[in-house]
Amino acid sequence: MSKIEDLELVGEKIKKCDKCSLKLSRTNVVIGEGDPNAPIMFVGEGPGANEDLQGRPFVGRAGNLLDKLLKEVAKVDRDKFYITNVVKCRPPKNRVPTTEEMEKCSHFLIAQIEIIKPKIIVALGLTALNYFLKQVVPITKHRGKFKEWYGGIYIFPTFHPSYLLRNRSEKEGSPLFYAKLDMQAIGYMYKQLKANPNLDLKKLVETTEKGIIAAENKIKK
Repeated sequence: MSKIEDLELVGEKIKKCDKCSLKLSRTNVVIGEGDPNAPIMFVGEGPGANEDLQGRPFVGRAGNLLDKLLKEVAKVDRDKFYITNVVKCRPPKNRVPTTEEMEKCSHFLIAQIEIIKPKIIVALGLTALNYFLKQVVPITKHRGKFKEWYGGIYIFPTFHPSYLLRNRSEKEGSPLFYAKLDMQAIGYMYKQLKANPNLDLKKLVETTEKGIIAAENKIKK
């Protein structure tokens, strides 16, 4: 079976899922979308109101900002990545999904990761980062820094676009400023991995992280 067929099977199971109370308030499940062969995968926390209505990830204001950052800063269109969330149903009033909800839904995300086999997973925001690390850590101290995960996959945390919408300043040192540094790094890594799928991932990660640190140090002087 192809990756597309495998993802469709996972999607059918997600549509039928009734493991937690989020099924009671959802309009649509939000499975995920994008290139099943993408070397980089984006994972957010859960669908919002627009995503729940359309059944697609990141299509509201936060999604528009993500698209803009990818196109204008990373210089890569969103359909070149695979984008999904930890939980596939909208938590009421856009609240943060509970640990129990994430645990009951996480086998779907793991199945997607196993099918896509990304080299790097971009954790969008605190909830996604905490899910992967299994601990509560501050996003401000961990964004732009790689965390090695299972199967040789690297987690790359950055700010969730909804957080950036609440922090609009673009001045040096602002969340949006740092998010743009992260997006430049994501664009660089994507192009390197597409040009050479057998590239030494550890060296790429080390080179990218050094570049981010050097850019950050410039504004601290």
